Order: sequence, then C-alpha cells, then structure tokens
Amino acid sequence: MKSGGETVLNGILPVIDDFERAMSAFGEVEDESAIKQGVTLIYNKFQDFLKQNGVKEIEAKEKDFDTDLHEAITKIPAPTEELKGKVVDVIQKGYLLNEKVIRFAKVVIGE
Repeated sequence: MKSGGETVLNGILPVIDDFERAMSAFGEVEDESAIKQGVTLIYNKFQDFLKQNGVKEIEAKEKDFDTDLHEAITKIPAPTEELKGKVVDVIQKGYLLNEKVIRFAKVVIGE
C-alpha cells in the first residue's frame, strides 16, 4: 500500500533531473531572472509534492559506499585519505519511497 504510487512517482524523477540540468545552465543566459524564478518555483513545488508523497533523496556525497543505496559507476583515486571507500561524486541522485529504494544513487567511489 505504501509504495502503490511507485510507478507514477518513478516516472516523475527524470523531470526532476531535467529541472536540475536547466537550473545549472542559467549562468549562460543573459536575462535569466524571469526564467530562473519560474523554473525555481516549479522545481520547489515539485520537490514539495514528492516529499508529501513519501519520496526522499538518498544522501550520498562523501558518505560511506552502501550497496543497499548506491550503485557504483566507477572508482577514482580518492582526492583525500578520508574519502577512501566513500562517495566522491554523485552522477545521478537516488530516491527512497517510504524508506524503500526506488532508484539507486549512481556514484563515483574513491579508492
């Protein structure tokens, strides 16, 4: 019952990814204020919708690698000694629906 909307919510996650890519490209636009405000407003409303439906982002950056939450895409030399065996970069965010993984975080591990 708790994960009944998983299919619908899983289909929405790529939209969140697109919003984040668009927001990162704002620096390249000269008159960005109106566009930025509009997209940011939509993004925030969408994030609120996901939270209300039990969707939570998996925290990964600089956390210990956990196969229950993360999918390792590649390994690189750790930039610091503390980051060995930890997530150095997040390629794609992962999400939980009521504490169940609906998409693993795709990450880069330091070795």
